[in-house]
Amino acid sequence: MGKGRVERGRRPLLQRVIRASTTRSTAALWGKSALNALLFFAIFAVALPAAAHWALPLQLPIPGSLGVGLAVLLFLAGLAGWIWGLDAFSRRGRGTPLALDAPRHLVTEGPFAWCRNPIMVSELAVIWAVAFTLRSLGAAVYAAALTVLAHWLVSRVEEPELRARFEAAYEAYCERVPRWIPRVGPARRD
Repeated sequence: MGKGRVERGRRPLLQRVIRASTTRSTAALWGKSALNALLFFAIFAVALPAAAHWALPLQLPIPGSLGVGLAVLLFLAGLAGWIWGLDAFSRRGRGTPLALDAPRHLVTEGPFAWCRNPIMVSELAVIWAVAFTLRSLGAAVYAAALTVLAHWLVSRVEEPELRARFEAAYEAYCERVPRWIPRVGPARRD
């Protein structure tokens, strides 16, 4: 094989990710979502909570076993919801959670029939799980601030953009499905 030529199927990871950005296959969308998740979790669920714990190294006044039990429940629910949400985005919406690669279709099925922001709820659950695992006041303050910021971003940035893109379909969806707290059963489709 000549110099500079890459054997078919043996391209470097970054080159495959960049090439995948031009395709809409479910596998490519999942790959981009997984890369996004690794970066998200490394920064928002590990580095920033650790920095907050270091900056404010006070313990939350909860017993260790309660904190760990709550953390395990939040982490498992968050991970399951996150995977379910990404699957719905890639299969039904033909996109990812990334703003530059947003779903092309309004996704109202799967976890999106229970709440309008299941991926963000799931990510916040994982971040709260870290705070409870550390029993850290600093990490809990960080998680609370991020929760408030998420609400602001969704209500002031994301929802107006979705209203503009999907118009009446998004309005009807908002009337059926709550923003944050998952409903007891999935919303019925009109």
